[in-house]
Amino acid sequence: MLTIAEGRVLGSLLEKERTVPDQYPLSMNALLLACNQNTSREPVLHLDEAEIRLAVAELKAGGLLRVVHPAHGKSATRYRQIATELWKLDEPACALVAVLMLRGPQTISELRTRTERLHRFDSAEQVDAEMIQLERAGHVALLDRQAGHKEPRWHQLLAEQAEIVSMHTTPGSSANSGSLAAAAAERMTQLEARVAKLEAAIGDLLA
Repeated sequence: MLTIAEGRVLGSLLEKERTVPDQYPLSMNALLLACNQNTSREPVLHLDEAEIRLAVAELKAGGLLRVVHPAHGKSATRYRQIATELWKLDEPACALVAVLMLRGPQTISELRTRTERLHRFDSAEQVDAEMIQLERAGHVALLDRQAGHKEPRWHQLLAEQAEIVSMHTTPGSSANSGSLAAAAAERMTQLEARVAKLEAAIGDLLA
């Protein structure tokens, strides 16, 4: 399974490939802005360039991303996704996977609305049929319907999902904060280990 950062990078590439094709493949700066943008992201992340570069390296190693090197030094290095080829996703599936990666679990009606700019679905039934195909492929799963909600939500199984932290103070919020801090510390430790591994691999290549 992809990390949170890898999922955000891949989801952003899937989205921008369809919404701003004239700017695609994305430069590092454009990719950084896409990953951290304040709209159409749940939760909003604050990834730095080092985290993005590590995610890019891991995605490239996994066969999900390609680097487009500048021609004759006239343009920046750019990045494009090739997950659609590896996972055999058609356009409707790409739109759904992108939105699920970028915005977390969603209902069929939410998915239909939020994929409008990526791919137009004529009915909720079309979305539902596509989700069933993605479920059969092992890419998504249907969550149990929560109390107080009319519709169940679908979530993607391809990348870890960042938690959406409520800003409201509730009983036990201190314990929740401690738990989140511990989780963040663990993720940072894992990230540092991966960076060290990546640096060692680069060192071997340059030796």
